[in-house]
Amino acid sequence: MPIGLIALALGGFGIGLTEFVIAGLLPEVAAEFQVDEAAAGWLISGYALAVVVGALGLTAALTRVPRKAALIGLMVLFIAGNALSAVAPTYEVMLTGRILAALCHGAFFGIGSVVAAGLVASEKRAGAIAIMFTGLTAANVLGVPFGTLLGQAFGWRSTFWAITVIGVIALAGVALLVPRSAAKNRGGGLRHELTAFRSGQVWLSIVVTVLGFGGMFGAFTYIAYTLTQVSGFATSAVPWLLILFGVGLFVGNALGARFADRSLDKSLVIILIGLAVVLAGFALVAPNPIATIVALLLMGGFGFATVPGLQTRVMKYADHAPTLASGANIAAFNLGNALGAWIGGLTITAGLGYTSPLWAGAAITVGAVVVMLIAAATAKRSVRIGVEAEVQHTVPVG
Repeated sequence: MPIGLIALALGGFGIGLTEFVIAGLLPEVAAEFQVDEAAAGWLISGYALAVVVGALGLTAALTRVPRKAALIGLMVLFIAGNALSAVAPTYEVMLTGRILAALCHGAFFGIGSVVAAGLVASEKRAGAIAIMFTGLTAANVLGVPFGTLLGQAFGWRSTFWAITVIGVIALAGVALLVPRSAAKNRGGGLRHELTAFRSGQVWLSIVVTVLGFGGMFGAFTYIAYTLTQVSGFATSAVPWLLILFGVGLFVGNALGARFADRSLDKSLVIILIGLAVVLAGFALVAPNPIATIVALLLMGGFGFATVPGLQTRVMKYADHAPTLASGANIAAFNLGNALGAWIGGLTITAGLGYTSPLWAGAAITVGAVVVMLIAAATAKRSVRIGVEAEVQHTVPVG
């Protein structure tokens, strides 16, 4: 395994911590700044919106910058954002720090995916991307609970100081371990990168990302209500159950990459069908606590198993100009999160109960399956036409 992937994974770990750990510390942060729950919630939703802006805008702005230099600059921005959060004297300064760190998020994973793929042979690209995203899944499994405990023991600012230190280590790792050859830009700037969006397959892949991730996170956003109000778990058990969900993310990320490297489109179709079945099954068995535990693990596994394949697919069809397309797909993941959460909230507001986000998530995922089938069939037909044209061109006439 190229050692540069470890540096990218460490950066992903720090970014994952920044995104998710705030949820466990929100009451303490809100109390210190004397803001209500809605205002405190902007420290999460504002972060998510800034991720989309960074994934598109910042990635576009860095298209002419060598990728290694871009990653180093993004880690500096990440460190600055978290350090500002750690010392923030007011809520407004805290929100500014969160936004600065979030701008790094989308661009880092977008550019980092291209760099990770460049460190290995073409048939191992999904696996390399999965290693980078392992940092994100590890942040869910290990980092968030320990970060929350650290914040509760020594104050929430200590958690952000710890994340800042992780950022400094990741910065050093990227500077020392990522080879310039794998991180060298080969394109011609923003205009060249935009040509990737002429490909219908790139757009189809992005739509699958929005719907596939929207299905899972639409269900996950309201999972605490499902676990406590339907499955009967105590509120104190929810963090531990979410660690189990994180284990599913970790395993799914690794297995999804392995299958994607073997057969990209086929694996995505099968995984998305599996996710739709798991979400619908979860809705049916939610009143049973033991079945809920199994379903929660499977939801994380099938949900994140799509990530390496979806990221690889976008880059495959934008191979001549992958950087901005890769960033756009990171934005698509976050747009999916917002879409799923909105639809899931509508079902609850309509009085359909706390399993309704699971049913809604299953329906959204079925939409992803349909689009993925269309994309796979179109790609196969294009390959067949290309082969036939090549044969006709090489066959001598007369």
